[in-house]
Amino acid sequence: RGVVLCCEGTSGSSWSRPPHETWGHLFRSLARFMLTGESCGMRTHPVLSALAKHGVRLGLDRMSGFLSACGDPHLGPLVVHIAGTNGKGSTATMVTEVLVRAGYRVGSNLSPHLEHVNERFLIDGVPVSDAVLETQIGRLARIREDWARSQGMTDALTYFEFATALAFFIFQAHAVDVMVIEVGLGGRLDATNVVEPAVTAITSIGLDHVEQLGGTLDSIAREKAGIFKPGVPAVVGPFPETAMQAVVARAQRIGAPLWRPGAQLLMDGRSDGWWFSTPIGELHRVTLALAGRHQGANALVALGIVHRLRELGLTIPDEHVLDGLSQASIAGRIETLCPGLVVDGAHNEAGARALAAWLAARPRPSCRILLFGMGAGRTPHDVLGPLLPHVDEVVTTRCAHPKAMDSLELAQMIGEISPILADGGPIEQALPECFADAQETIVAGSLYLAGAARSLFHAGELEGLSPGMSTESGVAGAPELGSEGGP
Repeated sequence: RGVVLCCEGTSGSSWSRPPHETWGHLFRSLARFMLTGESCGMRTHPVLSALAKHGVRLGLDRMSGFLSACGDPHLGPLVVHIAGTNGKGSTATMVTEVLVRAGYRVGSNLSPHLEHVNERFLIDGVPVSDAVLETQIGRLARIREDWARSQGMTDALTYFEFATALAFFIFQAHAVDVMVIEVGLGGRLDATNVVEPAVTAITSIGLDHVEQLGGTLDSIAREKAGIFKPGVPAVVGPFPETAMQAVVARAQRIGAPLWRPGAQLLMDGRSDGWWFSTPIGELHRVTLALAGRHQGANALVALGIVHRLRELGLTIPDEHVLDGLSQASIAGRIETLCPGLVVDGAHNEAGARALAAWLAARPRPSCRILLFGMGAGRTPHDVLGPLLPHVDEVVTTRCAHPKAMDSLELAQMIGEISPILADGGPIEQALPECFADAQETIVAGSLYLAGAARSLFHAGELEGLSPGMSTESGVAGAPELGSEGGP
């Protein structure tokens, strides 16, 4: 196809990431590696792989009992506990970056990871090293075995429960001042809900995980508001009215002081940046590193959390808040890997609408392909619908994650609503072909798919390719579904 080097990280590249998109933790990770030789690239671990078979089991009894046997490592530091359908990771990252700049040692627990297990466990915004993970997993696994034996259990913990306890162990070992904990699923019965928070937050509420949380917005809102605690300040983002009513009712019933948009929290996106206001202060001309208008709402929640922490006595000057918000970045959230390649973890309707709004606000290239893959059991129509007006072709794909839906099955499911459609097969094959065919390729539908695309990019699988080069040279891309030579 010829050789045109276009992506940062490939030899001869002329493109560099804009300053506002530079990841501060990337440089901190690089500095650590140069000084200590420690890497942070653990793909999996035998202990974690064995636990993955247990799936999802909501409930707090196992987690509380196990942590008690471990000496309650989750107690001690201040805790920020964040729930939400979308935006949890972005908001947690913003809060972390602000607190680190204010001089606090911060342990952040995010999920899921996109490429490496280390991404779940951050100290001051930097993933912990493989050596730290190996040591702490071994230590915790021995305690789990003894505890399970004493309780007569054979499947004592799930992957997520073990990973959550592991985060507490790691943060205790690093003597953090603040723990920023992201809820895994729901809130009330999530394994993270054993913490004793200083501040709680809900970023957004939408229809997702309805099998576990219920099929209505108010039922989902009640589950997420289950992280509220009596007397503990709470901050929430903009919700549909029925969801907001459920959240307000919960806060009033247990006496959790609540800040919410329109009442205590205000935001305005202007030509010179975002303007935010809370009951204890304002912040003007805020530029966010994270792409998309929806990040304004996440930043408002993050600012509310920071101001609540100020009320509790933490010293967090405005200049550190501005700096943290302007530098906070998280992988797989409308992330431009290089010109012509964007990855986003949108996997529900709300996430798709946010991505669609971002696409609508940008110049439309002559050919934009959506490389689309989802997890099994998901409803692709809800995600694909908002994106279709902004793309010229949809190519289905799948990553190697065991929960990924087969690409041909996905193509058959969406064929009735997507007139220009191809089954691209595995992402290892589909991504280079789409990248060479289109002026812009959007990878979306799953955080795991976004992680797979990032791994291929960083492994150099797009070296020698440029956006649209096969179209310009007359080389055909993937065949349309059902066409001659197609699947």
